Amino acid sequence: MAQVQRMSRLMIKTLRDDPADAETLNHKLLVRAGYVRRTAAGIWTWLPLGKKVLENITRVVREEMDAIGGQEVLLPALLPKESYDASGRYHEYGDLLFKLKDRKGAEYLLGPTHEEIFTQVVKDQITSYKDLPVILYQIQTKYRDEARPRAGVLRGREFQMKDSYSFDTTDEGLVEAYQLHRAAYIRIFERLGLDHRIVSAVSGAMGGSASEEFLAPAPAGEDTFADCPACDYAANTEAVTFRAAPVEGSAHGPVEELDTPDTPTIETLAAHLGVPASATLKNLLVKVDGEIVAVGVPGDREVDLGKLGEHLAPAVVELVTAEDFEGRADLVRGYVGPQGLEKVRYIADPRIAAGTAWITGANKPGTHAKNVVAGRDFEVDDYLDVVVVEAGDPCPKCGTGLKLDRAIEIGHIFQLGRKFADAFQLDVLGQNGKPVRVTMGSYGIGVSRAVAALAEQTADEQGLCWPREIAPADVHVVAAGKALQTELALDVAEKLAAAGVRVMVDDRAGVSPGVKFTDAELIGIPKILVAGRRSAEGVLELKDRRTGEREELTVDEAIARLTVQG
Repeated sequence: MAQVQRMSRLMIKTLRDDPADAETLNHKLLVRAGYVRRTAAGIWTWLPLGKKVLENITRVVREEMDAIGGQEVLLPALLPKESYDASGRYHEYGDLLFKLKDRKGAEYLLGPTHEEIFTQVVKDQITSYKDLPVILYQIQTKYRDEARPRAGVLRGREFQMKDSYSFDTTDEGLVEAYQLHRAAYIRIFERLGLDHRIVSAVSGAMGGSASEEFLAPAPAGEDTFADCPACDYAANTEAVTFRAAPVEGSAHGPVEELDTPDTPTIETLAAHLGVPASATLKNLLVKVDGEIVAVGVPGDREVDLGKLGEHLAPAVVELVTAEDFEGRADLVRGYVGPQGLEKVRYIADPRIAAGTAWITGANKPGTHAKNVVAGRDFEVDDYLDVVVVEAGDPCPKCGTGLKLDRAIEIGHIFQLGRKFADAFQLDVLGQNGKPVRVTMGSYGIGVSRAVAALAEQTADEQGLCWPREIAPADVHVVAAGKALQTELALDVAEKLAAAGVRVMVDDRAGVSPGVKFTDAELIGIPKILVAGRRSAEGVLELKDRRTGEREELTVDEAIARLTVQG
């Protein structure tokens, strides 16, 4: 028998107006409908209805993880600094970590993710290949000290996450575990009713040989992904690659210096010379672990610093400052060119292919140079895809112009390989009696982010509109005011609950029918059953929250209909 939630006893406070600081749909509606409450910046209290939604998502995730043989554990959130020192990630995470000391001065952190601790657990518990493969997972609170928490529960300083890890002795076993998780994630997001895309991603500091993200398209999303309208290619923009077309042999004249006073930017240079920005070569100076590096891209494109950082991870990438030019005669601010740079690593986008000629800085104040040819007048140390991807860029697979869309990252899967096993010397005894280094996969789902993503994707002008699988109830019974209507509503609610249907009933006294109907729309339970003007005849109105379709049913018909649907 399911439980009846009576709103006269439920701790819920709905709001007519959006919170003043709310910018995204999920932030506005989850607060207004009484699902969450802000405790501090990036820290949220899950109220009774919100906790039910969170638990329903958790249940689906747990069922599908158990179905692929996952074993659930619960690791501590308070973690020793030494574990993250061993992997190098204490330094890599930097200010994102919540750090603290105990009364004896020992250093700890609040876990942002748990690769290190899972690796140590397996090292302690498993010693033979006979005990592998194994998949372990947990559903737990994670902590990251976001500089600018925003978008409600979408980007918080603490959040609910499912993280799982596979352990195997062979690369083939890792691939199998990766595919098991990939299939499980598809089932999870389909059950949750989330429209999602699987896109190629970069592994970055996580390392590994393969990585994919599961993205929920939504205007509030922080990720941008590229989607090809002509084939099945989809990728996070940080993972989009560009294939340079072969440069046809053509004779370029010698390098010629141009007098270009007061043209330190691409815009002023192009205007001064009367050429398109695409004919110029932009050279951005950055520091990589403190070393000055030049990054070259066509003048009409921007350097994607996030993409560059992913390519160079775990190195720290930052822009140069005015002080970095002091004592460097070869670095002339606003007039840097790749030719003549001294002891500077030069990274270029593939568009700066050998044989292409450019207008670029001449490394002299107020001077540029034309006919500067890649491969003739300067060498590229590394070619990396580092430009900001734009709509219309060619699909790496078929060449069609790409579309760009915003999305919320709801899942991420990695073939980690042996990065963490190497850090902790995770070996087991192999079939030949010799030690074998274990290989790992890492797989995450943002449980609380899924709540926000569903709110963003399914809400309408009236409020939230949950899929049945994760809604706080199956049916919202509304008593339209009078004692007879309330009595009928409670009686129907009890009968539905006895049949296993999850029911919320609005039996609040002194609340107008209009407010009750507005709240029912705002709260977003899939079916709304109204005991209204025909209650004396035993007739109810059933409304589908998503479609708005209405029909009148007798009590028995309503119970039969909702029981079958449940």
